[in-house]
Amino acid sequence: MPRPRRCRLVESEPRVSFFKPSGIRKIDLEEARLDVDEFEAVRLKDLESLEQGECARRMGISQPTFHRLLASARKKIADSIVNGKALRIEGGSFTLAKGRRRRFQGA
Repeated sequence: MPRPRRCRLVESEPRVSFFKPSGIRKIDLEEARLDVDEFEAVRLKDLESLEQGECARRMGISQPTFHRLLASARKKIADSIVNGKALRIEGGSFTLAKGRRRRFQGA
């Protein structure tokens, strides 16, 4: 039996939770799902330009776990852009750093 997944710290929930290519109806699109903790990994590393060790510390996870999270997020984002898929940001297992606890488990 695998260990339970540790909640990752997220500073805030995304302001926007859905992106889609223009000119294509939503009903005609495939969707990729980006977990909120994956979104946070991309935000810390790529937008704030922090080192991976600092990103991992801020999320309360190990550096190898952060690396896997970031790689998974980047793959989903690239798949959405290259293959014209919509990208939905939701779910995952995370805790808001401001003290409010939100826990999502999803497939």
